[in-house]
Amino acid sequence: MVHKITYRDRNNAISCYLPKDSTPDKHAVEELHRMTALETTLERLTMASGFFREDGPRIEKMILTPDFHKGAGIPIGTVMLTKGFVVPQAMGNDINCGMRFYTTDLSEEQIREKLPVLTKKIRHVFFEGGRQIPMTGRQRQAMLCYGLEGILETSRDGKKSGLWRYYEPEVQEKWLDHTVFRGSLKTDGTEGLGDFIGSYEQLSYDDQIGTIGGGNHFLEVQRVAEIYDGQTANAWHIKKGAVVVMLHGGSLTIGHHSGLLNRQICEDIYPAGLPHPENRIYPIPENDGTSDVWKRFWSVSGNAANFGFANRLFLGFMIQDVFTSVLGECHMDLLYDAPHNYIWKKQMNGEVYYLHRKGACCAGGCEEMEGTAFACYGEPVMIPGSMGSSSYLLRGLGNPDSLWSASHGAGRKKSRGDAIRGNDEAFRRFMEAFHIVTPIDPSRNDLKGRTDILKKWEETVRAEAPYAYKDIHEIIAVHTTHNMAALVARLEPIFTVKA
Repeated sequence: MVHKITYRDRNNAISCYLPKDSTPDKHAVEELHRMTALETTLERLTMASGFFREDGPRIEKMILTPDFHKGAGIPIGTVMLTKGFVVPQAMGNDINCGMRFYTTDLSEEQIREKLPVLTKKIRHVFFEGGRQIPMTGRQRQAMLCYGLEGILETSRDGKKSGLWRYYEPEVQEKWLDHTVFRGSLKTDGTEGLGDFIGSYEQLSYDDQIGTIGGGNHFLEVQRVAEIYDGQTANAWHIKKGAVVVMLHGGSLTIGHHSGLLNRQICEDIYPAGLPHPENRIYPIPENDGTSDVWKRFWSVSGNAANFGFANRLFLGFMIQDVFTSVLGECHMDLLYDAPHNYIWKKQMNGEVYYLHRKGACCAGGCEEMEGTAFACYGEPVMIPGSMGSSSYLLRGLGNPDSLWSASHGAGRKKSRGDAIRGNDEAFRRFMEAFHIVTPIDPSRNDLKGRTDILKKWEETVRAEAPYAYKDIHEIIAVHTTHNMAALVARLEPIFTVKA
């Protein structure tokens, strides 16, 4: 069903796509109401001479995806279409957090037979300094300024060392067309990132690229359990029983750095003498008078987005390195890579709008995907469940009622604190049935007496356990009922890698 949540003291309504008989989390609704005080901020700023264009700013529409839950200032699952301004907080600090999906030629039997060895290799590559991603400063600068196209241009600097041996320029050029924005957002600079870039010519290592990140980020190896749309699945090389890889990662401290810069930009341009918004949510106007600020915002955001694309690329190489080392040569092919935290420039009826997504997948239909490999089917939509539950692959239907968007996951039903406490029996069953690879191996002999370390490890796993999340099947049902996206395949986990 579709719930309507009304702005506080206003008649406007937000469409909230929720599972049947579901009640929105009160903390998320309270956060939403605080967010909608943005309307008051816009009215106040309209009175400030020259801040906005003459036609004024407006929120055209707002929807909440089925995984709607509390965030930090703006709820997760919020999609907002604006005209005349953008709101940096409406894409969050983890700029270009997103999903990447691969098909492989591996079998489930191959993986399960070697799972202990794979687990050991995964810990080494992902958590124990085995990433091996040397880059020159020139490469890092190209990556931050031009994204995946910048990496393609400078890939020879890697000299095929470490993970660069998996980088094939011809393949990567093709994969650009399977990545939103071609994974490449041109920026005007790299503000505040000089130390990260490092020496221009020298190959060196950093502690960022190739990092999963905490919270709900993951890399999961899955098998295709069911096919619902054979035609689309065939076109996307999805076969029942096949092994696929789904990963969820973002821009890490680069995104946090960009988020802080964007907040500073917002506060710096706020007119002196006007009361600042109580919710601390600020707009940046699309205005010729603030064109330098406008360019700076997009450049800062683009740096983080470009890093997010590159980070997911190298996470893919890392699992390929694990597979190759243990199982022999294997083939991995990219289906799609898409952000769920960013702001899209959208042209409609000769006018420019800004589509903000915070924890929401893009779900364009055939019209939106015209000129791409997905024009006949719609945009691939990757919606993971919680650890140990099914995930789904869908195709976007380009529904303007849902702002061409879909959920980016199941959505939390318990806070991390609540998930850590209780559910002992459910947690025990989950751990017996599911294989999770974390930086710590709790079965190590030298950890048996370290209750402090084991307690911290268990709390981290409990915070992301299945009972902390909504039922993924109910979430998917909302998408199909309201024509947000159509089913292609259901996926079941073989193992999950979590930081």
